[in-house]
Amino acid sequence: MDKLRILSGNANRGLAERICTYLDVGMGKANVTSFSDGEIQVEIDESVRGMDTFLIQPTCPPVNQNLMELLIMLDALKRASVARVNVVIPYYGYGRQDRKVTPRAPISARLVADLIEVAGATRVLAMDLHVGQIQGFFSIPVDHLYALPVQLEYFKHLDEQVVVVSPDAGGVERAREFAKRLKNASLAIIDKRRERANVSKVMHIVGDVKGKVVILLDDMIDTGGTIVQAPFN
Repeated sequence: MDKLRILSGNANRGLAERICTYLDVGMGKANVTSFSDGEIQVEIDESVRGMDTFLIQPTCPPVNQNLMELLIMLDALKRASVARVNVVIPYYGYGRQDRKVTPRAPISARLVADLIEVAGATRVLAMDLHVGQIQGFFSIPVDHLYALPVQLEYFKHLDEQVVVVSPDAGGVERAREFAKRLKNASLAIIDKRRERANVSKVMHIVGDVKGKVVILLDDMIDTGGTIVQAPFN
């Protein structure tokens, strides 16, 4: 453990501190501040030469700020001659833009992967990526973890009839896997149309939900429009 260092930006220092407490190790000394014009300043305040480092920095809102913190911290660690930088990203910003859905659109999930890799990451640990194919955007190892086991532990004690509902066609595989692991759970799908970003229109439900406990399983809630509009009344 003397060759291990855990560091964090400002995105979720509480998470990093809890991980350090669980592992009974101290938090690595890093000072992440901003200049008066908003530029991010990073100072690693201890030697990390030859260390196996873990940088915990989700790219949650504000996404651009936290992403830049991540990239600049990666660059600082790389230039400090670390042995490895394992990036822990519980929330992968820009993950929903994983393919071209309209002409002349970016594939931002791939761009972010390239930035992380070029900045100096040697391994990435992510949770519940918007789509599994994002793992293929990296040429470095990616550990893709799931919250499914923890969620199942919570719901498995339900005695009522349960139906797991996918909020759209893209989430069917995720919902089916969840339903398969719950005892006597069925599957339903919401037929949703998205006219533009952050605006969705629910058409109807495919499947039987009447009189059942509904578990609406989604990987990302932004405005909450799909959850609110779900016609379970």
